[in-house]
Amino acid sequence: MSTIDNLPPLRDVIATHELAAKKSLGQNFLLDLNLTAKIARLAGDVSAADVLEIGPGPGGLTRGLLAEGARRVLAIEKDPRCMPALAEIEAAYPGQLQVINGDALDVNPLEHLTAPIKIAANLPYNVGTELLVRWLTPPAWPPFWESLTLMFQREVAQRIVAQPGNKAYGRLALLAQWRSDPRIVLDLPPEAFSPPPKVNSAVVHLTALPAPRYPADPAVLNKVVAAAFNQRRKMLRSALKSVSPDIETHLAAVGIKPTERGEQVGLEAFCALARQVADNPT
Repeated sequence: MSTIDNLPPLRDVIATHELAAKKSLGQNFLLDLNLTAKIARLAGDVSAADVLEIGPGPGGLTRGLLAEGARRVLAIEKDPRCMPALAEIEAAYPGQLQVINGDALDVNPLEHLTAPIKIAANLPYNVGTELLVRWLTPPAWPPFWESLTLMFQREVAQRIVAQPGNKAYGRLALLAQWRSDPRIVLDLPPEAFSPPPKVNSAVVHLTALPAPRYPADPAVLNKVVAAAFNQRRKMLRSALKSVSPDIETHLAAVGIKPTERGEQVGLEAFCALARQVADNPT
């Protein structure tokens, strides 16, 4: 499929507007509208939702979301070179697309969106993880978004869904799985992009849970998990000394062996440890 609307194929759009991808902006453009439409469908029913898209570039996923009937799309693009191409999509879908030329780390999307809200994006590699962590750690839960459908380097995607005992398991897995249900839903090879990145990519779909999977104070849990994985090779009795001088007592109280390492401990046990530490300050 070269087009999903009356707009030109993406290769023509890039040639017309001279949109060579910039490595400094983490850009790798996905040009196959079959794939961008598939990613849009993976976001679920968007007909009754506002969709936030970060880094639309020439607008492949944007067009997919609009063709799938998104109620409204807010696209935040840092690269001013992409604005004319996005303006053409805006004109083709009057009233359904708003484009902001700015840094997604600085823009408050809630000033422009109405619930329910989904987020779908081929995230720029250089800010993808930071944005995900922001979306997973709002001041209150549930968050403003219902779901996230995000493309990452496959290595990052594997870190999001990793289980204990896997070398990819760590803070990102615990953060994502505590408050959402993450799944890898699509794998993409380098040749799907222009220019081809040096790594494979994957789309992760995260559905927000109405409440965290297990009770824990977010600040305490973050402190415990950060200490456990800052020095992955250390046993927990050593790695968690900064959390509490009585850490061995706390570990024993929740059934975690002091000689285990962070990568061996599951989410439920980390949450139990966070509650134990919070309830027994020293």
